[in-house]
Amino acid sequence: MTATTKTKARRISQISRGVPTSDGAGVKLTRMLGHQGLDYLDPFLMLDQFRSDNRDDYIAGFPSHPHRGFETVTIMLDGRMRHGDNKGHKGVIGPGGIQWMTAGRGIVHSEMPEQEDGRMWGFQLWVNLPAKQKMTTPRYQEFDADQIPVEDRASGPVRILAGSSASGTTGPVEQIATKPLLLDVSLEPGAVFTEAVPAGHTVFISVYMGEVSAGSETVKDPDLAVLTNGDAVELKAGPKGAGFLLVAGQPLGEPVARYGPFVMNTQAELQQAVTDFQAGRF
Repeated sequence: MTATTKTKARRISQISRGVPTSDGAGVKLTRMLGHQGLDYLDPFLMLDQFRSDNRDDYIAGFPSHPHRGFETVTIMLDGRMRHGDNKGHKGVIGPGGIQWMTAGRGIVHSEMPEQEDGRMWGFQLWVNLPAKQKMTTPRYQEFDADQIPVEDRASGPVRILAGSSASGTTGPVEQIATKPLLLDVSLEPGAVFTEAVPAGHTVFISVYMGEVSAGSETVKDPDLAVLTNGDAVELKAGPKGAGFLLVAGQPLGEPVARYGPFVMNTQAELQQAVTDFQAGRF
């Protein structure tokens, strides 16, 4: 006799509306995670969405600033972002592209709009690093839209940015400590999306178009929904379809000490990060 494996679909435990704010040199954005109402979802530290057709909302960009102890993930839907750092690395993240930067022991970089006008639309996600990797050598993983695999499902296309889907399609981002699954999902009106996710992983969705529902709960653009534990996700699109990011990662379960662009485990490590930055050791 063979046992039948049953899946447990995750429910929506919390819906959080993002908080309008500004960052960098005055870029207007919506903070979806990392605000007073939803501070932290281990291992995820912050999620910002920037979306505007008004150049004045984004043109000032994010001039040079430091990071230590975590990873930044930039996902572009529309527009182009030019980046560069104090080690000479530079490039452009175009529409549909992704950059996964492991800041590690320290980097000073900038992110500036490549365009003068038009829509600038994307996300930046901050992912914590485990204590043993916080002082690792910085590195980048950068991929254009045509390097990201797409599954053409009956419900709509799914772009696999990181991790592997239930069908075995693997995204280009690899060797990340938190074993993430990062999907960009588009759904036809009324379509049902299902996907296996590791039990024990933190999982949330960020809806950027239309709406989706799970049971009696509905999540609308631009809300973020935290999901309960389980090994599957099942979501139904609203009458106008939907677009959302599915984000999953293995919790670290470690102390978190934060000060602006530095994320360490202790206050002493934070102070050392500030000292090292001020001394030009990044």
